[in-house]
Amino acid sequence: MKHLALLLCAMTGLWAMAGHVMIDGSITGTEHSIYPGTEHTFQVYVPEDYDGHHAACLYVGLDGVLCNAPTVIDSLIAAGKMPMTIGVFLQPGLVKDSSGQVVRYNRSNEFDATDGRFARFIEKELIPAITGMATPDGRHIIVAAGGENHMIFGLSSGGIAALVAAWHRPDLFGRVFSGVGTFVAMRGGNDLQAIVRKHEPLPLKVCLQDGTNDVWNALFGHWYEGNRMLATALDFAGYDTLYDWSDCKHGVKRASEIFAQVMTWMWSDWGKPIATGATQNDFLAPLLIQGEKWTPAAGQPPHGAGAAGVFTATYPDGTLLARPIDGTNWLEQAIIGPDGAPHFSQRFYWLHSYDNSPVTVGPMAFDGNGNLWVATSAGLQICDQNGRVRGILTMPADAHNFWEITIDDGLVTLHGTATSYTRRLQVTAPTPSRRPKSQGQG
Repeated sequence: MKHLALLLCAMTGLWAMAGHVMIDGSITGTEHSIYPGTEHTFQVYVPEDYDGHHAACLYVGLDGVLCNAPTVIDSLIAAGKMPMTIGVFLQPGLVKDSSGQVVRYNRSNEFDATDGRFARFIEKELIPAITGMATPDGRHIIVAAGGENHMIFGLSSGGIAALVAAWHRPDLFGRVFSGVGTFVAMRGGNDLQAIVRKHEPLPLKVCLQDGTNDVWNALFGHWYEGNRMLATALDFAGYDTLYDWSDCKHGVKRASEIFAQVMTWMWSDWGKPIATGATQNDFLAPLLIQGEKWTPAAGQPPHGAGAAGVFTATYPDGTLLARPIDGTNWLEQAIIGPDGAPHFSQRFYWLHSYDNSPVTVGPMAFDGNGNLWVATSAGLQICDQNGRVRGILTMPADAHNFWEITIDDGLVTLHGTATSYTRRLQVTAPTPSRRPKSQGQG
């Protein structure tokens, strides 16, 4: 954790301007778009010294050009404080009728949502649109791959959009600047701090900016309090962070004042992978092994069993059964009686989701400590014996194709209909007929 006041330094000569080109572009959503029928306009910033032959880093700015970004980026590139970078300044979507009248403003739907749609839009529609462009003098836009080469910035609803896009796709954006972000009860942004605390750390570098007088709309909550709660969650989870707390109100003024300093910090380690930190989550941390990720499992033949059915899990000693409750984020727990049938079912395990949507539940299994591992659309969620999610792991990309989880000592395997994945973790395999040690009431 760093605070901006500690990083301010003399920047003599920083504002020596270089030339640049701005290119206008647009995307019109079809029936098969992420946001059907929605028009997006954008500008592409191309530095004067970009040669059109070598890939550049990417900066995405939401709500168009803010904080005098093109001029600042010109100066930072010239000063060697950030790499050669292509900028894209995106406006939120508009839906128009046949006469061209706006019938829907899509900004909140796109920016305030906490699911992965906006990140998919950037990946599948925005980036392909800009990489097909060229400057008037024939320099083609080429963007380097990898989250460490991409940054995203936004204010207010754009601030939460920036964080959420990177959260769901750290391989797409590894660097995030969120100013006066809307981490309040508008579309589930108030829940993000809880998920950050439980989720394994991601390779992200994050700056948050807000002020004590930021209460844009008290109906939804207190913006400053929401940002501070997210900040403590990021610190708890081990992220590389920079914060600027002031007495500012809701607006662009303070972000504009600190923009150059934030950009300098954000790109100061460019050329190195963005590292993941060490979480203070005392349930999750003992499970994790530094550097271990999901890898394709050799010799795992495709298998379709259970892929279309209802997934359940039985406690190691055969006394309890966990199974989903359709249309909810709950799993019920039943007692397995002497007759082998489930009795006394109660909703018991509560799962996290994004956008207040019912989570998609896949295969599940108990480990040797009686914790329930559940493959979901919101990650591999691990519940304690009392039904509470205590840890969340990132799922492999094709998570919807898994049909079984197996847990061995030190190894978890997700068996897929096409590809299976394994990951080394400090986990204990269940022992049949042996009841795990009780975790108490918690």
